[in-house]
Formats: sequence, C-alpha cells, structure tokens
Amino acid sequence: MPVTLQLSVPYLVFLGDVPSKVYAKTALGLAQWAPELCVAQHRFPNCEIDTGLPDMSIAEAAHAGVKSLLIGSAPVGGAIQDNWIPSLLEAIAAGMDIVSGLHTQLNDYPELRDAALKHNVRLIDVRVPPENLPIGNGEKRTGKRLLAVGTDCAVGKKYTTLAIAKALKARGVDCDFRGTGQTGIMITGSGIPIDSVVCDFTAGAAETLSPDNDPEHWDIIEGQGSLFTPAYAGVSLGLLHGSQPDAIVVCHDPVREHIVGCPNHPIPSLQTCIETNLMLARLTNPAVQCVGVSVNTSAVAPESREALLQQIAQETGLPCVDPIIDGVDAIIERLLVADGPASPNKESLQGMPA
Repeated sequence: MPVTLQLSVPYLVFLGDVPSKVYAKTALGLAQWAPELCVAQHRFPNCEIDTGLPDMSIAEAAHAGVKSLLIGSAPVGGAIQDNWIPSLLEAIAAGMDIVSGLHTQLNDYPELRDAALKHNVRLIDVRVPPENLPIGNGEKRTGKRLLAVGTDCAVGKKYTTLAIAKALKARGVDCDFRGTGQTGIMITGSGIPIDSVVCDFTAGAAETLSPDNDPEHWDIIEGQGSLFTPAYAGVSLGLLHGSQPDAIVVCHDPVREHIVGCPNHPIPSLQTCIETNLMLARLTNPAVQCVGVSVNTSAVAPESREALLQQIAQETGLPCVDPIIDGVDAIIERLLVADGPASPNKESLQGMPA
C-alpha cells in the first residue's frame, strides 16, 4: 500500500544555499500547493531562490510555532550538504522534526541521529519505499488513470497533475492525486517514491499506487523523469508501464535547449515525445491516448506566450496550456469527452508496434 506519512505541521521550508529553481522543486512545490502548511522559509545569505514565504531564522520559526523543518533543496546526488548540518542541529535543539526527501537518509548522519534522540524529535525520510513491493504483471485494472510525462525532468509534471486533480474534484469527478516523488508525497501525505524503488519493482510499485477502483474513478499520477534523459529514463519507463495510463499529458519547457545535466542531448520535439510515450505505453494499455500539452511559460516573454501556446496546439492538435496561468480546463474537456479522448497522431502511429 502507498506510504502514509504522519508529519508535524506547520513547516519551516529549508532552502539553504540552493543555486537554482531546478533543485528547489520541493520548496517551491510546497509553497505553491500547500501554503497553509508553511509558516516561513529559511535561506542562507547567498541564496537567491525565493518561494515567496516570509524569511525566518530557526529561532524565529520556533517561536512562531513551527513543528518541522522540511528540507526543500535537492542537490545533485541527493545528499545533505555539510554546511546544512549546523542549521539542522539548531532546528532539532529547538524541538523541530526534520523532514527530508533526499536519497541520503537523515539517520545516516550520527550527529543528527544523536541530537534527535537527545531532544526527542523525529528524523523523517520521505524517500523510503514500502517493503515487499510486487513485480509488475501488466494485468488490466478497473478505474481510469492519467499520467504526466515530459520532454525532460523538472518541466511541470507535478504541477500539472496537481492542477488536473484539483480541477476534476471541483467538477465533482471522483479522483485521487497519486504522488510518486517526495514533494507530491509531502503535499498529500501518501504515495510511493518511485525513484527509490529497486528497478525490478518499479512497474509493480506503480500498479500498487493505482490499484483497482470504481470504473469512473480517475487516478491522476505524478510523473517522474523523462524517457529522453540518459539518467532517469528507466524510472520513467517503469512508471509508464505500471501506471497503465488511459491518458497522458506531455509536459514541456519551451526555452530549454538540452536535457538537464546532459548538454549533448537536445530536448526532443513534442511530437517525438508524444509518439514515443504512446508507443511504449501500449505494452500495458493499447488504448492509451494523449489528451494535452502542459507548457511551463514562466521564462517566456509575456507578449510571446499566447502565440507560442497556439503554435504548439496547432502542431500537435492538442489543448495546450500553462496550468499555473491558464488552468487546465481545456485538457479536462479533452479528457472527459463522452466517446473517449482522440489522439491527434493516431494515423502517424499506424504500423508502429502496439
């Protein structure tokens, strides 16, 4: 079953000295989607990333009633940085739990473990998958599923699925957001950290995350990685097969020229991304369709934004939106059409292996 967390709120969101928004997805995601759980942010003097939350010292946050310091930074390699330790120890001494979604576990640090025992607080690692996960079997499950996929990492898969789940619920549609990464799990309190699952069990974990359900129920599944990144394509493929999606939404950053961390690998075209994901998804759901494109236009000039979205919509034949600015109603309409979503590239895929 998905991991259910019991976290003490409210949070102090720890940014430290994170150098880029790409590595601050957890902090930014919490501030965007669960601001009611966050009192403030804690940044080092040289940190320019800003979630929009008030800045507070550890002492100020403790006085304001913060119960947990939540690590919102995710450096390359997923390890706690040496210069973070003093701040974490100060938070522990102030009575705060430490919550982390990094690959490296908090209890691997003796100084943190000893301090937590001394001050009777918890070290909570979100990125720990459940035990005894099955391997995938590919058997058809009841209910409906949507999965976000992407041309690269950090292109808006979490934001898109959270927005879709929220919009569906507002329409009275029975649905659940299924978190597959640390931020999504922290926001909703449940899920499976897919990138921490042993590769043989990735598809099985995705099947476990979205089990049989009522025929009209939608699981809205947070995507991870991309089929086009040399680093994380494996987890993306396992999630794609195990999710058995009826629908996919492709997420894209239009100003990015190459895969993050891989300058020799250019971003694929949207059509290539759509076709590849559909072709591979057909292993476990031959009826899968693409229902929309979600574009992060935060770095696009405002006067160019609408024309860009219209161009992508024309090229793909799909609704194209920035979920934060435009909402996702256009994608929802495509998803919920009575006769099922129509694929804009159905003809181009004829002859490809199912």
